[in-house]
Amino acid sequence: MRILLVGAGGVGDAIAKIAARRSFFETMIVSDYDVTRAERTIAWIEAKHGPQGDRFVAAQIDASDPAVVEKVAREHGATHVMNAVEPKFVMPIFEGAKAAGADYMDMAMSLSQPHADEPYAKTGVKLGDEQFAVTDEWEGAGRLALVGMGVEPGLSDVFARYAVDHLFSEVDELGTRDGANLVVRDDEGNEIFAPSFSIWTTIEECLNPPVIWEKGTGWFTTPPFSEPEVFEFPEGIGPVECVNVEHEEVLLMPRWLDAKRVTFKYGLGDEFIGILKTLNQLGLDKTAPIRVRSADGPVMVSPRDVVAAGLPDPATLGPRMTGKTCAGMWVTGTGKDGQPREVYLYHVSDNEWTMAEYEAQCVVWQTALNPVIALELLATGAWNGAGVLGPEAFDAQPFLDLMAAPESEGGYGQPWGLEEREPA
Repeated sequence: MRILLVGAGGVGDAIAKIAARRSFFETMIVSDYDVTRAERTIAWIEAKHGPQGDRFVAAQIDASDPAVVEKVAREHGATHVMNAVEPKFVMPIFEGAKAAGADYMDMAMSLSQPHADEPYAKTGVKLGDEQFAVTDEWEGAGRLALVGMGVEPGLSDVFARYAVDHLFSEVDELGTRDGANLVVRDDEGNEIFAPSFSIWTTIEECLNPPVIWEKGTGWFTTPPFSEPEVFEFPEGIGPVECVNVEHEEVLLMPRWLDAKRVTFKYGLGDEFIGILKTLNQLGLDKTAPIRVRSADGPVMVSPRDVVAAGLPDPATLGPRMTGKTCAGMWVTGTGKDGQPREVYLYHVSDNEWTMAEYEAQCVVWQTALNPVIALELLATGAWNGAGVLGPEAFDAQPFLDLMAAPESEGGYGQPWGLEEREPA
């Protein structure tokens, strides 16, 4: 397996660092628009693990151009293209991988567009629609595009597949629930606003109309931040208010899994929600460039890109961050014994540990872990397929076994939890 990793930002950097401990691939080409970022990642790996020879190679890439992605993939003989950049680049990388005859993987799918007339009731273009539209082409070519294979989506979808196969005879709701108790502080120790993930992506997710799926109705939307609920997260995180957010799981799970309802709720907090609403009111969430006066004359800039440029890079927040983040799948329904059942399957990532082991903050590290596991399963043949597929299209057991097994036994040393809860 020869992997072209597109993007050496926070998540891409962590993907390479996690993969450096594994032996399932021949070469990883770490690429970025700024090649020095790719070189920095490889330098860290060599300082930690010793000389790598040609196992890790740096390359410059323009992720916005499918022809460039194809060219770099062909130059390095890539068998797999791993997309680790913002969702706005999904389609160029997806198309470039296909043109190069390589398999493809991402952690977020092609972007949505709200319904023109009823955005808070009906879906328009849904997340992933552009990719699923060409699944026959990928299948016909015998190539696999594994989409939504991060942590959420990704691990949450694996948990959902496991619950449907092993824990329930009938599922009422598959509900992704994400929460954390992370705090970021400045040099004086004051708590500051600094999103732990790409603000570009966060704005896209949180201000778009959230999507819900219900059997008999299909996909529909609600206003942002709707249906607030307090969810109890494990391992000391505690209660966090969660709200509906647009996310890929809701667009993926109903394609393969039988459930009466599918939802995604994210623990944002009042301050974060207030800031996002303000950005929306000021038009600073927009992606289309606007004309701005400058000392050198008028320039065209994207308001959202300005917001992103004005905030700390999430990859740099680790030393200022404390706490844990939890990704998980809350499932309700009827157990295999015919009795009502409610469970929460989850994985917790502790920032202190990820910084000590990988010099990566916990949110980006937890996101990066899962595509590496999936790539290894594809390399060994434990997972295989063709077409555009989500994580729930594959057997969850090999993934969870490999994830939880100690490193000394060939695993990743990341146990996951299953918490039984009292059915409502």
